[in-house]
Amino acid sequence: QVQLVESGGGLVQPGGSLRLSCAASGFILSMYDMSWYRQAPGKERELVATITTPGRSTIYADAVKGRFTISRDNAKNTVYLQMASLKPEDTAVYYCYCRTRNNWGKGTLVTVSS
Repeated sequence: QVQLVESGGGLVQPGGSLRLSCAASGFILSMYDMSWYRQAPGKERELVATITTPGRSTIYADAVKGRFTISRDNAKNTVYLQMASLKPEDTAVYYCYCRTRNNWGKGTLVTVSS
C-alpha cells in the first residue's frame, strides 16, 4: 500500500524550530521529486519546498527561504523539513507530496504561538 505519513508537528513559540518527517511506504522515495506544501486556515494550499532527484536540488518559497531546509534520507525512505526561526504566519497543516505519483500525506499541524 502506497502511503506518505507526516510527523513532527506541534506547538512552538515564535523563533523556535521543528523538524517534520515524511515516511514513504509502497514506493522508493529516492526515485521521485518530493515536496512539502502547507495550508493555513482559510487559505489555499501552497508549495513550501521541493527536493529533486537525482541531483538533490532544492527549491523554496520566498516566504521560507533561508529558514527552512528540505532534505531526504534514502536509506530511511524519508524526506524532512527542518524549520527554524518560525513565525506565527508559518502556522498551517504541512503536507508531504509526490507529484509524479500524485500521492499526498494526511498532514501534520504546526502551530507557532506564544
